Amino acid sequence: MSFDVDAVRAQFPALKSGSARFDAPGGTQTPQPVIDAIADTLANPLANRGLTTEGERNAEAVVTGARRALADLLGADPRGIVFGRSSTQLAYDLSRTLAKNWGPGDEVVVSRLDHDSNIRPWIQAAETVGATVRWADFNPATGELTTDDISQVLSARTRLVAVTAASNLIGTRPDIPAIADLVHRAGALLHVDAVHYASHAAVDLPGLGADFLVCSPYKFLGPHLGVLASRPELLETLRPDKLLPSTDVVPERFELGTLPYELLAGARAAVDFLAELAPSTDGTRRERLLAAFEAIETHEDALRARIEQGLAALGSVTVHSRAAHRTPTLLLTLADRNAAVASRYLAGRGVDAPAGSFYALEASRRLGLGDEGGLRIGLAPYNSAEDVDRLLDALSGFLGTSPATG
Repeated sequence: MSFDVDAVRAQFPALKSGSARFDAPGGTQTPQPVIDAIADTLANPLANRGLTTEGERNAEAVVTGARRALADLLGADPRGIVFGRSSTQLAYDLSRTLAKNWGPGDEVVVSRLDHDSNIRPWIQAAETVGATVRWADFNPATGELTTDDISQVLSARTRLVAVTAASNLIGTRPDIPAIADLVHRAGALLHVDAVHYASHAAVDLPGLGADFLVCSPYKFLGPHLGVLASRPELLETLRPDKLLPSTDVVPERFELGTLPYELLAGARAAVDFLAELAPSTDGTRRERLLAAFEAIETHEDALRARIEQGLAALGSVTVHSRAAHRTPTLLLTLADRNAAVASRYLAGRGVDAPAGSFYALEASRRLGLGDEGGLRIGLAPYNSAEDVDRLLDALSGFLGTSPATG
């Protein structure tokens, strides 16, 4: 399936700055249709949701439209789509709610591969009620987190397992359906962080086997907010803290305060934009999204291979992204050179590739990189072969400088 990257790039005003952007894992740039949807929502009447005034009806239409769009993106039921300020906030809210039914003797499993937003909320919630935290390790030599790693820390006392669908640091994509099977056979729930995964692959909530899944639209061309997907019947069993006058209907039961209508409109527009990236495909929005992500994966994987070939030719580069199944995200260290210095050098040459551990602190430490991490190169649908060549040229220039001047 063809992927017209030039046509895609033309819809991103931010790309006019001229930089070759490899910072997408921290947040993608925004296409014009998403910008327009946000502006149009704010330019028209808005009020608290209802059916009486034009402003009320506009707000209602925005919320219901966004739920349907995210449900199509995630293969979920719109009644199981919860909106929040961020995936981190949603994880904290959910962890506190679930912990109401935990106590001493109960166990929670977290993984060292994960972003801290899928670690710390669960640890802190468990500590509050006296539950035990168990750690699933990953192999730093291969970057793999396997079902064996999970099974070693499961027990009849496990209440929840929190694991990433794709590492934001090194791209590893664990076998989530197989992990879900283990977790459910142990009688536990599975919370999946799909923030990085949803940027690069089609998400299927039932197929993954996740009981809860979070993602962030600003990682896939949308605005800054968080989304939690679950089964409506599971959400019905949970009782979060909420204001007395606020609705107890699911999913609104979990949404605190007035929703950011303009951002929800932008999130819907981002989903629609993604669905159009496979223009030769007809069908439902869900079917078009599946085809679009197939085209996106093919495009990004080809660019990743081009980067990896170029890095191999440079020498003096260690690539820590080694798992068999992974996203187009590469974490590098450069001989005895500092990654932050490399990032500044690249930025001075119009190549944006940040350095750090990117909140995947446990993973960075397990890789032997401490809290500093490395140089992260992440791809998005708008990246081109020309971007890759600029990156490789700039890295070559950096490696050719002396440590004192680089």
